[in-house]
Amino acid sequence: MATRRKPHQESKGWLSKFVQEFGWDVLLGSIAAFYVFMVPYTKVEESFNVQAMHDILYHRHHIGKYDHLDFPGVVPRTFIGSLLVSILASPVVLVLHLLHAPKFYSLYAVRLVLGCITLSSLRSLRIEIRRKFGYHVEAFFVILTSAQFHLLFYSTRPLPNIFAFCLVTLAYSSWFRGDALSTLKCLTIATAVFRCDTVLLFGTIGISLLLSKSVSMKEAIKCCISTAFLCIGLTILVDTIMWGRVLWPELEVFWFNSVLNRSSEWGTHAFHWYFTSALPRSLLVAYPLFMLALLLDRRLWQYIVPVFSFVLIYSKLPHKELRFIIGAVPIFNVAAAITASRVYNNRKKTLWRWLYIGMLVSILISLGCSIVTFMASYENYPGGYALKALHQSVGTTNTTMDRRVHIDSFAAMNGVSRFLENNPPWRYSKEEGITLAEYHTRNFTYLLSEHSKIDGFQCLFFVDGFSKARLRIGFPPIILLREPKVFVHGNIGHEDIALSNWPGCL
Repeated sequence: MATRRKPHQESKGWLSKFVQEFGWDVLLGSIAAFYVFMVPYTKVEESFNVQAMHDILYHRHHIGKYDHLDFPGVVPRTFIGSLLVSILASPVVLVLHLLHAPKFYSLYAVRLVLGCITLSSLRSLRIEIRRKFGYHVEAFFVILTSAQFHLLFYSTRPLPNIFAFCLVTLAYSSWFRGDALSTLKCLTIATAVFRCDTVLLFGTIGISLLLSKSVSMKEAIKCCISTAFLCIGLTILVDTIMWGRVLWPELEVFWFNSVLNRSSEWGTHAFHWYFTSALPRSLLVAYPLFMLALLLDRRLWQYIVPVFSFVLIYSKLPHKELRFIIGAVPIFNVAAAITASRVYNNRKKTLWRWLYIGMLVSILISLGCSIVTFMASYENYPGGYALKALHQSVGTTNTTMDRRVHIDSFAAMNGVSRFLENNPPWRYSKEEGITLAEYHTRNFTYLLSEHSKIDGFQCLFFVDGFSKARLRIGFPPIILLREPKVFVHGNIGHEDIALSNWPGCL
């Protein structure tokens, strides 16, 4: 006769299943959400998409009010990613609007939605890792990813690289599953819509699939051409409407970066920079572990060689940033997790025991490095902190005057977005090309500027930002130095400013 399970046993079983199925996702999601709430502001690289999300949510079909028409950026970008995130976030934004919450809370909403999309793609990859390599490798993949800073910090940031990253991660999942056509489809969409430079990864993985006879040339060409036509048609349709001219954004990006090679105007690095700086900083302990994996598991060669070749080829481009190769990080983490799993399984053997202890210490050191990097990043958005402080300070004063705020390029690039703007009587300007001598003729009430002294204005307060890190003997061994970055000025011709008490600038 069957016995009935007690309620607490059923509850315990449900909880155990939930932890087993979603526990790792909760861990990664908690870290990503922590970064969102602690550092909600965005940088200039994220400017197009974050402003586009704001305009889609608040201006809707009134395209003439959109930010990109006044500040188009160096090259046009697609609206497809911003449109998708905005649609998914719109119910939350609607509730916030009904509650009369500040627009700033909508910035949390869109970034958390993007984080859910990114982490869903990582979940898909994690499940395939467990199926192909086992539970231990899955666990170490999550542990190593959690101990790193950049991947989870970037996962909620509205960069074209992150939209492409989601598709690249799905491509890896299909690759591990043995579904070559789905792999090629994901990489084709990422290349045609979000990041044209993904074509390099598409090429190396595509060659690997052909050499391993996972797909025939005829099937690959048919799949890629049909997918590309659909994607190009979609992006041209959407972006032609949004930009007001016939446009395939990634074609113009490709022409600007690769044909004209003008990306180098934003700085250059040596050929080896990705291997000697970017990857060590992003992977931390996973960097030496992934290199050891090539000696321990030959199954990885078919995955590591194409992705490593992608980074190697990309190194020829003079302008380098970590976000350009962030799509390579998950595969390197998989390789590192396989090494970590091998060390863990053999930890009772004499030599392996020391390797195991060294690995645990290295993971803790990686976590410490991530904490330091987070603290530096926290201080890296002085424009956002300055505008928030101005709103809070003026909000406590009794005044009905029109408040016109000018935001200079430095402040706009370091944390300010339309999500931070208040309703009238606040008005905002990001007009470029105004000289210091002209400000007093423009009747601005407040200025957010990188300059400490401006004629006709009183410096009300300043906001510090990250300057540099310094090593020292003692605890903590690394200290972060800050210096004034953004100065908030008030027009001395406005009586309310002259009569108010402000901290001032030393």
